[in-house]
Amino acid sequence: MSKSTKNISKPLKLKIYSKTESLVEVRNFVSEEALNFGFDEETVNKIVLAVDEACTNIIEHAYKYVPDKIIEIEVRLNSEKFEVKLTDYGISFDPRVVKTPNIKSSIMKYRKGGLGMYLMKSLVDKVEYNMNQNRRNTVRIIKYKN
Repeated sequence: MSKSTKNISKPLKLKIYSKTESLVEVRNFVSEEALNFGFDEETVNKIVLAVDEACTNIIEHAYKYVPDKIIEIEVRLNSEKFEVKLTDYGISFDPRVVKTPNIKSSIMKYRKGGLGMYLMKSLVDKVEYNMNQNRRNTVRIIKYKN
């Protein structure tokens, strides 16, 4: 094995139903794997919060709170990064239409919502969203080891 090989592990998988009660299981799954990866508690909490927000968005927006839909969670690890991939088959979302929120205005006006993408991007190194014509949506949340 050469030094350039990145020690890629098999993905760890979890499937949940699209209900908020399932979020505890997701948080525990991601937290355990992030701790095992070697992140400190603060970093683990940031990753878990980003994943929780993404799952909540899927439940609310992609599945419109229909509780019997499936969300697939996959954790992929290599020597450089920790990646969580969330897959749903609900209503697609185009992140390009989301404007950078005015945080002060949102707080002052007690607006609910609208900060999810901003929050996720501020907590981890990379957030990617992809959709295809088969109604398969994926969100990738990435945190580098550095």
